[in-house]
Amino acid sequence: MIGLLSIVALGFFLGMRHATDPDHVIAVTTIVSRYKKVGHAAVIGAFWGIGHTLTIFVVGSGIILFGWVIPARIGLSMEFSVGLMLILLGLLNLTGMLQWITNAFSSGSAAPGAAHSHPHSHGDYVHTHPHRHDPETHPHSAAQTPLGWFDRHFGQLGVYQVVRPLVVGLVHGLAGSAAVALLVLTTIRNPKWAVAYLLVFGIGTIAGMMLITGAMVLPFAYADNRFARLNHGLRVASGLISVAFGLFLVYEIGFVNGLFTSHPQWTPR
Repeated sequence: MIGLLSIVALGFFLGMRHATDPDHVIAVTTIVSRYKKVGHAAVIGAFWGIGHTLTIFVVGSGIILFGWVIPARIGLSMEFSVGLMLILLGLLNLTGMLQWITNAFSSGSAAPGAAHSHPHSHGDYVHTHPHRHDPETHPHSAAQTPLGWFDRHFGQLGVYQVVRPLVVGLVHGLAGSAAVALLVLTTIRNPKWAVAYLLVFGIGTIAGMMLITGAMVLPFAYADNRFARLNHGLRVASGLISVAFGLFLVYEIGFVNGLFTSHPQWTPR
């Protein structure tokens, strides 16, 4: 029992620490830089963590239980994808496309039951006024419905805002799954405990990323409320850092580690 509790505690806190890796922090900073509420940012962090945990758990379990061996070129390719993703996120942020996509695919922009108008007549006078048919968005009943509280606090997060951090987390988990699984294999001999460790590690990563994104959004929200130019500068800085770090990873993995050569060298980390 003491050994199991030690594994749980170790896995949880190492998972939280894993969330602070530079490529993870840079990616989520680029995503949450346009959010103003801590709750929204924490949800983004949670979905990043869920995506990360899914690939860590699936690939890591395959390595532990079935002895999967990942060739060096495939391993480098998985890490190379992280660099490309960081470049893409940074460019989208710098060009404003990230905000445009967020607005275009947000749930509040064109959802069923959205506000619309119908003409009404009062004698000889005809006029229109906007209203909704969706009972959960009706102003008189939103607070009384079971989803009312959630809609008021998180209704601005559409499908795209949820899918984006989930996909980013999947890519990050894919790149780091082999390193985590091999580290577990060297310390935990029991396969069941090793798989349980991966799951606890993932839960710790989710918790850590929620704390990071929740705290990260505070300077952006503060600057947005008081200094529009500073807020814009923070967003540009996050985009530039994402592009620069992505280019560094692409160069290191592609040329230093030999992904584009005939003799790739890969050490899972």
